Parts: sequence; structure tokens; C-alpha cells
Amino acid sequence: MKKILLFLSAMLVANITSAQTIEVCSTCEISTLKNAIAQAKDFDTIIVKKGTYKEHNVLVDKPLTIVGENYPVIDGELKGEIITVIADNVTIDGLFIINVGNSYTEDYAAVRVKKSKYFTIQNLVLEKLFFGIYIEKSRYGKIFHNKIIGDAVEEYNSGNGIQLWYSKNVDIEHNFVQHVRDGIYLEFSDFCTIKNNVSALNVRYGLHFMFSNDDVYQDNIFENNGAGVAVMFSKRIKMYNNIFKENWGTASYGMLLKEINDAEIIGNTFEQNTIGINIEGSNRINYKNNNFKNNGWAIKVRGACYTNHFTENNFLYNSFDIAYNSKVNDNVFDRNYWSNYTGYDLDKNGIGDVPYRPVKLFSYIVNRTPETIILLRSMFIDIIDFSEKVSPVFTPDNLLDNNPQIKQLTW
Repeated sequence: MKKILLFLSAMLVANITSAQTIEVCSTCEISTLKNAIAQAKDFDTIIVKKGTYKEHNVLVDKPLTIVGENYPVIDGELKGEIITVIADNVTIDGLFIINVGNSYTEDYAAVRVKKSKYFTIQNLVLEKLFFGIYIEKSRYGKIFHNKIIGDAVEEYNSGNGIQLWYSKNVDIEHNFVQHVRDGIYLEFSDFCTIKNNVSALNVRYGLHFMFSNDDVYQDNIFENNGAGVAVMFSKRIKMYNNIFKENWGTASYGMLLKEINDAEIIGNTFEQNTIGINIEGSNRINYKNNNFKNNGWAIKVRGACYTNHFTENNFLYNSFDIAYNSKVNDNVFDRNYWSNYTGYDLDKNGIGDVPYRPVKLFSYIVNRTPETIILLRSMFIDIIDFSEKVSPVFTPDNLLDNNPQIKQLTW
């Protein structure tokens, strides 16, 4: 077996070292990308010179490297999908792709990778698109440094910027996505890393993923999206050092968590959202070192959320810190900083001597009767909140932070 593997490796190296370069331009012997692919041998490199090439349904069916020189334009003329990759070991680099076809029955993409391994899609500019980059049943890929600018207005007739479906071990890094339906979408895609991306001004979600486990989301910016970010029906998700900002609207939030279990949400910033995190049916999640700043609600717990830990977070100047709609609580709030805390620290140990109760009675009322929000700044509300603080009736009596921090936390 070892000899067979060594032989196959030697053959692969021989193929790569014998690879040639094919140039494509209007005055070259080969003037279209399709013809270049047809004439290329495995592991050849195709250099596409600057210019405009009106092509669609370009099929990459062998291991190739396709490189654009000074961003040549591949114009699909709105006729359908533009580039489809069905081979392993394909790199597409440095193309400007425009005019993907629209369809209500087909998910046409600027670039689709289908049942492939070891692919790289990088340094692309995609405009006038339906779907941008669509990865289908593929593994071990990289999607790096792409700029995806759509012109989506409504959900029903627009596609997603980067979409993964039944894929694994894909790295999505340093991409810029805006004005599409969902900036980044994952479904049934495991062991993926989404890092250092900017997803903003999208019609629905900046990030949307479902039924995807063991993924890492780190150092991304999700800003001013229609509904924020949605993370649903997934396990063992790690979300580190992301920014969720300015997602405003009656159905908007920084992040929605639904049926998420055994996750880590650490070092993130939720700023100026209608709801920082909207949580439902999510358990055993560790929320730590996050900043919740100037949100309507920092956290809304809608129900069926158990054994979660909220430790060493900053809750800064939110209209409501926590909304909670159950009288039962086994979630832990400990060692957080609350800007609304008015207790004292007589022994000067940095911990408030009086526990902080983050759920206000008025938050409970607004949850059930949203119209009452107009009373937010009235003295009457201060009175009923004080009464609930002294003698809890509507909110869980054990939902409190026994060690509130006197000073804002830094990490």
C-alpha cells in the first residue's frame, strides 16, 4: 500500500512539473476561456489577459489554475451560470465576473464549485449577480479575498453572496459582501472557518447558517443588515471577536440563536442593535468577555434555554439588559459589569456588595405588550421596577448576578 501511495504521489508531482501555461486574449491563438480549458491538460495554468470576454456556462472539468491579469471581465450577459467547477485541485484567481442570469427555478452563480476537493476561489470581483460563490457538496476549499457586490432589493428575487451546501472543511476569509440576500449562508456544512469578513447592507442576514456543526466564526463584521445574523439548529459553534452593529428594525437583532447547543460566544461586540442576542431553545452556551452596548435589549431569552453561563461581560447603556419570559431559571449570570448597577462596594474588592437583578418588570411588560414602550422614561416605570427588585413576583427570584463588577471589564 505504501508503494502505491508513493507511486501516485510521484505521478502527481510529475504532472504538476510538466504543466504548461496557456494565454487567453483577443489577439492570442486562444481567445476564449472555454477554448483554453478544452485545450489545457491537467494542472496547466491559464492566464486570462485584460479585456472583456462574453462567456457563460464555462465548465472547469480538470485540475487547472485560472488566473486573471489586471482583472479581465467575464460577462455572462444574464444568460445563466458563468463558471462551474466539477474537478479537484482547481484555482480561480483575479477575475471580474458580471451579469449572472436570474431565475426562479435555478440558483445561477458567478462561480459554482460542485463535488470538488482542494479548490481555491480568490481575488474575484463579482457584480450584477444572482448568487455569488456557491459551494455544493465540496471539501477542503479556500474562499479568500473576494469582493461581492449585489443589487438585491427583495428577498424573493435575490441570491446569497457566499453559499455552502453539504460541504466540509472550507475556509472563508477576508471577503467583502454587500447588497445580496444573505451575505454568507451555510447549510449542512461542518468544520468550516469564517474569518475576517465584512458582511453589510444585505437584505436579510449578514450571516445565516443552519444544521451546520463544529464551525468557527471569528473577527468578522456584520453591520446594518436587514435582520442581522441567524444561527440555527447547530452544535459546537465557536464565535469569537465578531462585531454585530446597527441592525435595527422590528424583526432585527445582532444575532438570533435558535436550537443551538454546546457553543462558545466569546469576545464579541453587540452595539446599537434592536436586540443584541435573541435566544430561543439554546443550551449549554458559554457567553464570556462580550460587550453589549447601546442596544434596545442586550439579550432576549424567549424560552427553553438552560444551563447557559453569562460571565465577565459588559452591559453598557442598553435600554434593557435582559428580557426573560419564564419564572424558571437555571442559567448563571456572574461577574458581569452592568452600567445600570447602583450598588456599592464597601470593602473595595471590585465586586458590588449587593447582587444585581438584570430583569426589570417593565421589560417583562413590554415583552407582552409592546405598545407600552412609550412609557420607557416615565417615573411610573422606575417605581414598578423598584417594586419588582425588592420583591420579585413576575421574574425568576434566582436570576441575578451575585458578583456584579464595579468597574467596566477589559481584556
